[in-house]
Amino acid sequence: MENKPTSFVDRIVVPGDVVLDLSTMTNQTIKLGGGLRQDGDAISVMKAGKLRFSKPNKYWVEGSQKRYVPHAEDSVLGIVVDTKPDNFLVDIKGPALAVLPVLAFEGGTRRNIPKFEAGTLLYVRVVKANPGMNPELSCTDASGKAAEYGPLKDGYMFECSTGLSRMLLSSPTCPVLDALGKKLSFEIAVGLNGRVWVNGASPSTIIIVANAIMNSESLSGVQQRIMAEKLLQRIQ
Repeated sequence: MENKPTSFVDRIVVPGDVVLDLSTMTNQTIKLGGGLRQDGDAISVMKAGKLRFSKPNKYWVEGSQKRYVPHAEDSVLGIVVDTKPDNFLVDIKGPALAVLPVLAFEGGTRRNIPKFEAGTLLYVRVVKANPGMNPELSCTDASGKAAEYGPLKDGYMFECSTGLSRMLLSSPTCPVLDALGKKLSFEIAVGLNGRVWVNGASPSTIIIVANAIMNSESLSGVQQRIMAEKLLQRIQ
């Protein structure tokens, strides 16, 4: 069995596969994402899916499941469920509700606590995701800036698989978004937890973008473009 880490990348792996042998890798710090665990020098697979790698050093297993397992630094779409004095309880499609502290906003102080009613849709970052604890969220990036995080107003939110979310976030831009973006102007926020928010100038734009995204999951890049073109022809 090859121990070159690259030999498994983008291939289907199953629980028990040893995908990396740290003893053969020199001075390399690696980051493990979902679906992998370390046992001594061996990095083995815990769930079936494709082994993915992102530079410089992150590996994870990408399965396309409905259920979302939170990981630190994931950007997700959450729905406010309840407000407590110190935090908001947020549904991020994980096994437990997540906690968003009222101060976890750019320049957050006790004086300017945001008011979110139940049902508010938020684009948030997972800060901590430890087993047995509620995940902790923030509406800032790592440097404390709001960046693109915060409430998403208007628009339309729909649910998809976690695999489709990752495809939409891949770079270069995935074909379906590229094709739509050439003809339509719209905003989109994609959560790694399998939720997508779309907003546009008109309801018809929102519907077309949402339908195109939902239809694209099992299509190749070329098929995605053809499907998007067909949908776009209907509104011209």
